[in-house]
Amino acid sequence: MDELSVYYFNVSHAINLHDWIIQETGGLPGIYPDGKGKLESVLEHIQNDVYYPTFEEKLVHLIYSINKLHIFLDGNKRSSLVLANYLLELNGYDYCIKKFSIEMENIVVWLAESKITKDLLLKLVTSIIENEDDYSDEIKYELILAIN
Repeated sequence: MDELSVYYFNVSHAINLHDWIIQETGGLPGIYPDGKGKLESVLEHIQNDVYYPTFEEKLVHLIYSINKLHIFLDGNKRSSLVLANYLLELNGYDYCIKKFSIEMENIVVWLAESKITKDLLLKLVTSIIENEDDYSDEIKYELILAIN
């Protein structure tokens, strides 16, 4: 994919999606006092092709940051997944959204528990986006070691 054609969303849209998630699935609404600034920073950084030259790296930074920075009072794992799905949809990756959602459901929990590193997350996300039927044996082994 030509990285110049990556589409992004703004802070307001991210907050609105989070609010919708909380309304639909329950939890504590709201954002931490420094959360909006953190969210702005994350959404700005993923647009920097020097730091995140590939779509997969942009997506991983979004997931990792929303998950780990505790931007929202509740629902950070859910929000990281939904915002990632939205970024996938915006950029024409519709073919993998269902699989991505299913695969990432446990992965975002393990990420929050610090069992999964950002590097392993990148391998997992790349494998899903590349529409591989299954993870490579190397990735499976790394995942097993990480979660046990």
